[in-house]
Amino acid sequence: EQLVESGGGLVQDGGSLRLSCTASGTISRLRVVAWYRQCPGKQRELVASITGDGAAYCKDSMKSRFTISRDNAKNTVYLQMNNLKPEDSAVYYCTYYPVDARTSWGQGTQVTVSS
Repeated sequence: EQLVESGGGLVQDGGSLRLSCTASGTISRLRVVAWYRQCPGKQRELVASITGDGAAYCKDSMKSRFTISRDNAKNTVYLQMNNLKPEDSAVYYCTYYPVDARTSWGQGTQVTVSS
């Protein structure tokens, strides 16, 4: 099942956005959901992940500004991003974790932070 991202947009340096990850079916509570991002000219990188019961991980360089959460009742995983910087500009993707060669990536949602 493919997950679908939304919530991206254009914000100014220091602004905030909340990304949402949903599915047409039910996001499995047995699986970890992760947010990745791909900055222009760079490889896709793991931003944060969360288990079905809410245990969260966030990359060290982002944990003071980004928060991942999960609302199983709403079938949605969120990525709250505060104090955004131009270097956070990227396409953000959500998917089940871990990923491998069979992972189907969605369209992602574009985040652009202007200076």
